[in-house]
Amino acid sequence: MSADLITTRSFIDTNVLVYAEACDEPVKQRAALALLKQLYDGAWGVLSTQVLQEYCNVALKKLKLPAQHIRAQLDLYEQFEIIQVTPAIIRAGLDLHQTRSVGFYDALIVSSAHVAGCSVLFSEDLNTGESMAGVRIINPFAGL
Repeated sequence: MSADLITTRSFIDTNVLVYAEACDEPVKQRAALALLKQLYDGAWGVLSTQVLQEYCNVALKKLKLPAQHIRAQLDLYEQFEIIQVTPAIIRAGLDLHQTRSVGFYDALIVSSAHVAGCSVLFSEDLNTGESMAGVRIINPFAGL
């Protein structure tokens, strides 16, 4: 990942937050934590209410984290800029889903990143290097 990606407004997908908790994936965990720190320190990181909801769901069901820990993490993540998913974002996501053959929830992430003015979306769920709605997809875990 080149340094110029960290000096631009960047959207953080759920999988980055999940890997930050993944003790069973130490290499990805270190990468996720380093990315979150850089985006936080530079005030470049943006999250959405959808990402926070998905994080809570995975943290509870898959990672089996205690609610108290999840609340503490939410306190940290609230320090990033948070984009509310609106009906306009949902419509834009539906359009992307139909025109780009992207899963609906992934399309919502891209639409949120676009509305937030992000030029980069850090995610392992989409094709790295591809651009959608003016947002470049970067897999922060590629090559690990």
